[in-house]
Amino acid sequence: MTYGNKIPEEVIEAVRKHHDIVETVGKYVHLTKHGKYMKGLCPFHSEKTPSFTVTPELQIYHCYGCGKGGNVIRFVEEMEGYTFPEAVRLLAEEAGMPVTWAAPDGSKASPQDSDRAKIIEAHELTIKLYHHILNNTKQGQAAKHYLRERGMSDKLIDHFMLGYAPDEWDVLARFLTKRGFDPALMEKGGLLSAKSDGSGHVDRFRNRIMFPIWDRDGKATAFAGRLIGEGQPKYLNTSETMLFTKSRTLYNLHYARPSIRKSKQVVLFEGYMDVIRSWSAGVKNGVATMGTALTEDHGAVLKRIAEEVIVCYDGDDAGQAAAYKSIPLLERAGLKVAVAMLPKGKDPDEYISEYGPEAFLRDAMDQPVSVTKFKLIYSRKNHILLKEEGRKNYLLEAVEIVAELDSSTEREVYLKELSREFDISLDSLKQDCHQKRQELQKKKPQGDNNDNSWNNGRNEKPRRSGPPTVRPAYTNAERRLLHVMMRDSEVAQAVHERLGEAFNVEDHAALAAYLYAYYAQGYDPDASRFIATLNDDQLERTAASILMMDSDFPFDDATMEAYIQEIIKVPRFREIEQKKEEMVRAERAGDALLAAQMLSEIITLERQLKARQDDRF
Repeated sequence: MTYGNKIPEEVIEAVRKHHDIVETVGKYVHLTKHGKYMKGLCPFHSEKTPSFTVTPELQIYHCYGCGKGGNVIRFVEEMEGYTFPEAVRLLAEEAGMPVTWAAPDGSKASPQDSDRAKIIEAHELTIKLYHHILNNTKQGQAAKHYLRERGMSDKLIDHFMLGYAPDEWDVLARFLTKRGFDPALMEKGGLLSAKSDGSGHVDRFRNRIMFPIWDRDGKATAFAGRLIGEGQPKYLNTSETMLFTKSRTLYNLHYARPSIRKSKQVVLFEGYMDVIRSWSAGVKNGVATMGTALTEDHGAVLKRIAEEVIVCYDGDDAGQAAAYKSIPLLERAGLKVAVAMLPKGKDPDEYISEYGPEAFLRDAMDQPVSVTKFKLIYSRKNHILLKEEGRKNYLLEAVEIVAELDSSTEREVYLKELSREFDISLDSLKQDCHQKRQELQKKKPQGDNNDNSWNNGRNEKPRRSGPPTVRPAYTNAERRLLHVMMRDSEVAQAVHERLGEAFNVEDHAALAAYLYAYYAQGYDPDASRFIATLNDDQLERTAASILMMDSDFPFDDATMEAYIQEIIKVPRFREIEQKKEEMVRAERAGDALLAAQMLSEIITLERQLKARQDDRF
């Protein structure tokens, strides 16, 4: 069907076959050949030793570190944070396939899908209209003059498609209506506003410099407008629509993403002008929030494509307070954070205008300070260090900040700096720091240590050493059977007849059921196609993990039967163990009759189990 509904299987299959997984993964991960596999550093978790494996033959990937796995569609889902339909749509567009596909019953694209396409089309035309007015009309001269005074070259204006919305009521309304766009839909898309008397529609943006906003895929979805002259609000965003949500949108992400992907680093600014001016200075990985506070959703978006964030907010008190608040949110998202300190309290745009791009790169971008250093600088501003009480309070606060560090070496560096500057004993600072750390440990909830460190070079607490987890024999038997079944339909049929879905591991039973249904539809063995039918993250990971097992174990009819017997006997063993527990409870309760009955049933079950094993030989 269409976006948001069930997509026809032939479309999914065509998309999957068109995109070679090695080529797609290679856009994000540097892969090297290892025999029949391709290996690289996992893009889903930070690691030093490659555990991410792609199998060209099967068109699947699997990470032995974090367990993620699947086919090319799942990879795009995971990398870009897309839903399944969004990933299929993106890959279809890249392949030049129509994305307004019809449903199997011949029905057309859903109304919501058509509305989305119309709103995007209207935004694209509106961008061109406002850009033309800015550059080529008398109405746009004042706005163009303002932008040039702010250091905006024609090249920058054209690259970011800046425009001007005239100080008239219905320039855009007439423009869009003339081209057949429904005004009510344009209101829904955030471009027009309904008149209060219900007699029609007017432009939402008037007398404003217009900053087009594109989504992560480069589709125009919204605007931010800066007022020319006096009035409020200074900045006006498109209202929330089906295409635009402020709390999840980052300005310039579509342009910055290639650079972010390459460097694994993103620079977070406060405003559009900061992003644009820093772009002209050579900062190609800059993004900004949409005139709103940073949100958890923003952090999640950044985490999908970056490992480190440099926060470059305004140098005034408000900007530094906002930067301070952003740090814990970004760290909770799993990002490493640093802060670019702008001298003289200026914002990035002002600093570049006054001191030039080279000074901005040298003074801010090339020398970001650590979170601890920033917190110490921020704390200093809140205390009068010329007074004894102020120095004391700052030192107590500084020790508390340093105590949060896990590295004893880092703690010592900062404490030594404090000791030298304030001529206070290093031992006394260490003692206070140790006490604060003990208090922090007590406050930390149980189970707070994250064991998902894998081979992560950035995690300071490595996984405890010990013997590898040994799977039960029946689990290995099930995995090996499924491994062969996904590659051989005749084996799958034989297992279906002998065992059905009686696998003991829940995911294995589900995979077997899906596999029987897959072959029943007449499909040939195809790992990537089978995984595409699952539409379940956990099952896709399990299937990929099983498929990536070494295939050099022996397999014939006798081996298959041995595996089946190993699987079948597990419920019997469990039943025997359960009855033994019941027998012990009966004996303790003095119920000799029930205990004897349990013993009889145990003997019968054990004989049946032995007879079944003897029949094999």
